[in-house]
Amino acid sequence: MKRSGPLYTLLGGLLLALFMLSLNATTGTGNSSYGEDSPGAASPAPSSPAPSKSDPSKSPTDDPSKEPSKKPSKKPPAKAEYAGRTDDDTSAVSISIRDGKAIAYFCDGRNTESWLKGNVDDDGSMRLTGKHGAKLDGTLRDDDKVRGTVDIDKKTWDFTANRAKKPSGLYRATTEVRGAEVDGGWIVLPDGSQVGILKRDGKPAPAPRLDPETGAVPFDGGRLTARPVVP
Repeated sequence: MKRSGPLYTLLGGLLLALFMLSLNATTGTGNSSYGEDSPGAASPAPSSPAPSKSDPSKSPTDDPSKEPSKKPSKKPPAKAEYAGRTDDDTSAVSISIRDGKAIAYFCDGRNTESWLKGNVDDDGSMRLTGKHGAKLDGTLRDDDKVRGTVDIDKKTWDFTANRAKKPSGLYRATTEVRGAEVDGGWIVLPDGSQVGILKRDGKPAPAPRLDPETGAVPFDGGRLTARPVVP
């Protein structure tokens, strides 16, 4: 029995070696560490990128819904006249432009008037001011009209003034008659109608009709001469 000990030991070692060889054949001989790709291992499927909320290669104007609104304005001409009525048809507005400067006249033909002046910006916008806080905000549009508002004595009027050709436009007469100061303003509209106020010593009254061809205005048994107004 004592001689069989080494034999059993040898036999056990042989069986252990056969078991280890069988185990390696079953599991492979890879020696990669956890987290690294091993030879023959399937590569993980690439994950789909999260959808982007915006494409940086596109500008906001590529989306019609985000296209900035176009300002209906144009560069002002060096010389132009505009004349028109307020939206409520109670008054008239005339504007004369020369080299980036403008003078305007608002008149209801009865007792409310205002002379305003200021600059015209390169984009066709203008902000003209007059006495007692009067102001005119307007924009020269692509269709050759000035659209805006006039504020006088805490009242506001919307207006549209069309491009005018002589004899349409803005006229004024200032003089002294029999010791009285006389100041008159006229707007001749494109349809030939006129709106104006004539003041004698500051008291307003509807202006008599002027002759646009000559500027003659009948007044107090005589006549005045009205002339086109420019800045």
